[in-house]
Amino acid sequence: MTPPSAVTAAQCRAARGLLDWSQEDLATMAGVGIVTVRHIEAGKNQPRRATLDVIRRAFENNGILFVHEDETNGAGVRLLKAPPYETKSDDDRS
Repeated sequence: MTPPSAVTAAQCRAARGLLDWSQEDLATMAGVGIVTVRHIEAGKNQPRRATLDVIRRAFENNGILFVHEDETNGAGVRLLKAPPYETKSDDDRS
């Protein structure tokens, strides 16, 4: 099973897809190099935990929810409808 704090290569690719981000977008948002993103998504190496943490935060700050593997389901991601950082006043609602 995938540890709850880990971000898998598949989760990284799926989260980018949900946000319509390129690998370069993710690298910029997370403050890491494009080669780092490519290697993580290709599963070429085991990145440092700090690197995975900044990537996870970049996704979470933009509405991605990480779903962890359990006994019956695999790891995945979901896009939150209304990210917690987004608040609208009553005047802005249609």
